[in-house]
Amino acid sequence: MSVQSIERAAAILRCLSSGPRRLGVSELSTRLGLAKGTIHGILKTLHSEGFVEQDLESGKYQIGPALLQLGQTYLDVNELRKQSLVWSEMLASKSNESVRVGVLRGGSVLIVHHVFRPDNSLQILEVGSNLPLHATAMGKAILAHKASLLEDVISDGLTRFTRNTITDAAVLTRELEVVREHGCAEEREEAVLSEVGLAAPVFDARGEVAGAIGLHGSVRNVWSDGQPKAKLVDLVIDAARAVSRELGAERSRG
Repeated sequence: MSVQSIERAAAILRCLSSGPRRLGVSELSTRLGLAKGTIHGILKTLHSEGFVEQDLESGKYQIGPALLQLGQTYLDVNELRKQSLVWSEMLASKSNESVRVGVLRGGSVLIVHHVFRPDNSLQILEVGSNLPLHATAMGKAILAHKASLLEDVISDGLTRFTRNTITDAAVLTRELEVVREHGCAEEREEAVLSEVGLAAPVFDARGEVAGAIGLHGSVRNVWSDGQPKAKLVDLVIDAARAVSRELGAERSRG
């Protein structure tokens, strides 16, 4: 298989994974700007390997089980996830909020571990989901220590998700300076209305940011008098420092 074919196969898989419904050859052809014959040939190969499966009734395609197996393998060997399991559980228990651990993947944060809020409420597992860098606490915790990436994020445009999303480059830059100074990033209903969050960066043995750990919940539970509760900020920073130590970092920043 040529490099071009691999790139096209990857584009098809990304397209199929970007939405909840199945897609047919014609739809994929339109979205990707590729000939139907090309799409069909690649899908045939992906189907034989289990990376996609075809609905017999509609003839359309969806992501197959082989990708799920590969994804689970990635989670099993991800060092940040492995070293954060205990600390994320403790953070959720102490804060009574949902906790997520994420790593940088492309232009977003990939959630590699998610601990449910310790109550009986209905919750959805977010492992595998992607969060915007500029509109989430986890994204800003990572972005604050990635100057070159910040330039790319700004040049790509700061997408607005809610009325509170930061879309001004200067405002975002100033906020990231505060994150570096205090060690904790805040999310104020910027990605989803009624949801707020706190996150701190995690560093590896090289002193590079390896990802972030944070909590998110309702304004009522996480905020007090318009500010994040000091106890929760301390818990998040402590958890990030603990995971950084597990990864071999000599010291935590912030």
